[in-house]
Amino acid sequence: MNLPPKYLPIKTKNIQVQETPTEGSPPQDSLIARGLQREQYVGISILLLGLIAVVGFLNRRFEYALIFALTLSVILIVFFLNV
Repeated sequence: MNLPPKYLPIKTKNIQVQETPTEGSPPQDSLIARGLQREQYVGISILLLGLIAVVGFLNRRFEYALIFALTLSVILIVFFLNV
């Protein structure tokens, strides 16, 4: 049974949301690491150099291909983040 829209009940709710700002600085979240960005870059660099060294021991041509791909990826990431 299809009723015309004028006969359908319309439910409306008047909800008012009020935000109360916190006084002072926002609370410190213990799950967010702050000031560790430099250590992350050092760790990523060590992992990258280790990967290149291991691949270099296995196959020289593959090492060159890997270095080329990583360099091209970094260049493209920097390019697209700045555009």
